[in-house]
Amino acid sequence: MHKMCTTDLYETSATRERAVSGSPDGQGRAPGATLPTITERNAAPSAGPTGSTPPPGAAPSDYRAAFNAARLAMAVINREGIVLDANPALGALLGAEPARLIARNAADLADLREDSRTWSEYRDVLHGRRARLCCTRRLQRPDGHALWAEITVEPVPDSCSVLLSMADVSERRDLQGRLRHLQMHDPVTRLPNRNLFFERLTSALEAAAYDRGGTGRIGLCYLDLDGFKAINDTLGHRVGDRLLGAVAQRLTECAAPDGHLVARLGGDEFALLVRDSTGTEQLCELAKSVLAALQQPFDVAGQRLSVSASIGVVERPAAGTHTTWLMQAADTTLYWAKEDGKARWTLFDPERNAHRMTRQALSSTLRPAVEREEFVLDYQPLVGLVDGVVKGVEALVRWEHPRFGRLSPNRFISLAEENGAIVPLGRWVLRTACRQARAWQLAHPLNPLIVSVNVAVRQVWDSDLVAEVGSILAETGLPPHLLQLELTESAVMGSAGRPLQALLRLSEMGVAIAIDDFGTGYSNLAYLSRLPVSTLKLDGSFVQGFRAEEHPNPADETIVQALVELAHRLGLTVTAECVESAEQAERLARIGCDTGQGWFYSRPVPPDRISAMIGGHPAATGAQ
Repeated sequence: MHKMCTTDLYETSATRERAVSGSPDGQGRAPGATLPTITERNAAPSAGPTGSTPPPGAAPSDYRAAFNAARLAMAVINREGIVLDANPALGALLGAEPARLIARNAADLADLREDSRTWSEYRDVLHGRRARLCCTRRLQRPDGHALWAEITVEPVPDSCSVLLSMADVSERRDLQGRLRHLQMHDPVTRLPNRNLFFERLTSALEAAAYDRGGTGRIGLCYLDLDGFKAINDTLGHRVGDRLLGAVAQRLTECAAPDGHLVARLGGDEFALLVRDSTGTEQLCELAKSVLAALQQPFDVAGQRLSVSASIGVVERPAAGTHTTWLMQAADTTLYWAKEDGKARWTLFDPERNAHRMTRQALSSTLRPAVEREEFVLDYQPLVGLVDGVVKGVEALVRWEHPRFGRLSPNRFISLAEENGAIVPLGRWVLRTACRQARAWQLAHPLNPLIVSVNVAVRQVWDSDLVAEVGSILAETGLPPHLLQLELTESAVMGSAGRPLQALLRLSEMGVAIAIDDFGTGYSNLAYLSRLPVSTLKLDGSFVQGFRAEEHPNPADETIVQALVELAHRLGLTVTAECVESAEQAERLARIGCDTGQGWFYSRPVPPDRISAMIGGHPAATGAQ
């Protein structure tokens, strides 16, 4: 028997009826099993060309009748993709007589050349390299009617023919479209919602990888309404929703000329996506137009409402950009716009972002760094302005960061105060400084040094500072009079309740209290007389006016002299910070300042360098 290369399909009408009814068939299906494939369901059109051999008991007319009566549109094609036979259902679907479809190219009838991937898979089926192709195509009939068809192409078993079938899925497609629209659009503003926005954004980034016709860049304006919550809370959600709808309309008008996507991401957050942007100038102009549009009052529910917006603007090459990075950058830039005063747009700045990321990295690792003892203390001498003798030292903390190297206090102290890490860090600084001061006292009993340690207000509020100081002094053996605690003027001058009680108890313990950066706050001098303070440290801005090479301002010296006289009348000593020259030191000494601190005497140095200065002038030790 020769090999069949025809349109034979080896399934009888009786077999098909058993499969549909759920009866067992020749392939072992039981009642309730999965329905057979298209190939298994549909009978062959005829015995085909000469040489075909139908199975025993089957007549060619049975196949022809079943093929013509089938509701599923079908065509038998050869391995070159040419239609050999077509049933009436296919003719009705395509709006043509079945006979006129014969000898036509099936790929043209089913629009299978639309994209390269589908065309490649279709050819693989024709040449036996693929078992099946299933796709959906929008077909245009000769009468102008369009429809959506689900197209299946699969080889006929034991034959050189291929079966193509089409099913009209227009109604299902329309229903899916309506459901998708509801799923992908915001019901309040009717704008694309967060899901559709990210779908379009992802598609834009992927398309940019191979689309050579565009600019290869992408832009985003991410905005948030300023003060919308107050409107929502006071006037109600109904008015708030209507306002959001009006805002959406204006945003759409701004984006319409260039066809940019406008989406509501949630709450009062909106985004404008610019595909194939021409540069930052285009995005900035768009942001300006949005701000101008939103600044015009809105008439909502009989009320005249005004809102503003903060906008974060990001523009960059699409290649190598990920949706997560782009949205993080936009969110960060939006935060900058709000932080800078709201009602403005701000362009993404890589350097500013790097600084923010560094701050975040430092903030998140501060507490573990204290536990790992990554901090060290340097000490800067406090020198008598008259005799030049080292009277004490100020302990200054440094962070030996494993990634960023040695960091000065201005890089991390504010972060520590924000996240509370200042409490364990301050405790470590206090203990380390007291232990070092005790070591100096034992080594130089005739020249004891006072160690001055900075204390943050949060240490007073978030911990029992008095108990900690007492415990550390007992632990290290340092006499209380050799410890001085420094607090900033803004922290001390408004002290009341717990902070004031803590200062009083520390003073009663014998610990000295100093006001740091004096003269930069509001200087409530009447309140100063009631505080347990022993020392004022004049801010360095006063000392800068004492430079001999510049034209001195007589007012600077007058103010400093008045402050020194006031402090002395209150029984306080005065330390001048930021002394950088001999002329400054001489003039400060002449008006009565007690001690000086600054680079003229020494930069902050390790404790072993301080040991060499004890009992002498720091300049003689080469500390500078």
